[in-house]
Amino acid sequence: MKLRQPRSRVRKAGQWLAPAALCLLPTAASASFLPPEMMDSAAMGLAWFIIVFVPIGGIVLFWLVHILPEKIAHKRHHPQRDAIQMLCLLSLVFGGLLWPIAWLWAYVKPIGHQLAYGTEKHEDYFLEMREKWRAGELSDHEIDVLRDELDMMAAKAPLPGKLKTLQRELATAQAALDSALAEGTA
Repeated sequence: MKLRQPRSRVRKAGQWLAPAALCLLPTAASASFLPPEMMDSAAMGLAWFIIVFVPIGGIVLFWLVHILPEKIAHKRHHPQRDAIQMLCLLSLVFGGLLWPIAWLWAYVKPIGHQLAYGTEKHEDYFLEMREKWRAGELSDHEIDVLRDELDMMAAKAPLPGKLKTLQRELATAQAALDSALAEGTA
């Protein structure tokens, strides 16, 4: 019995080796899944795609990355958002060398801006708050904070025209509310 076991192993090995050896014999090979007639047209289509669309995609990606600091500054209501936007445009001209500075600037609020102007927010923040106030989306506390910020800004420097109008509107609304409360209690 011991003699038969090696023979069965040899047979099993032979069963696997014969097909493996047949696979090693040379056959007609094709380097592509496409038929040879279609290879030239597929290569031409791929070349045109690479020549036309890859540079366009690269330019769009470069542009989108370079306007990120501007979008961040807009989202964070950075007081110097316009300067960050200009630095992003200059960075496009200089091949991206100024982009890291714009990125850092978008995340850092200037220290002396609140001391000089009375706020750390861009003017558009107050205009957005005005629209929310008109729509009735602001609480009384948020309206009081907005009014206080505008008063602090007016104490430091003259307000721009739109912010003066907002300050007057808030003051008139507060006066109307106070008179309505006074009549209601009387």
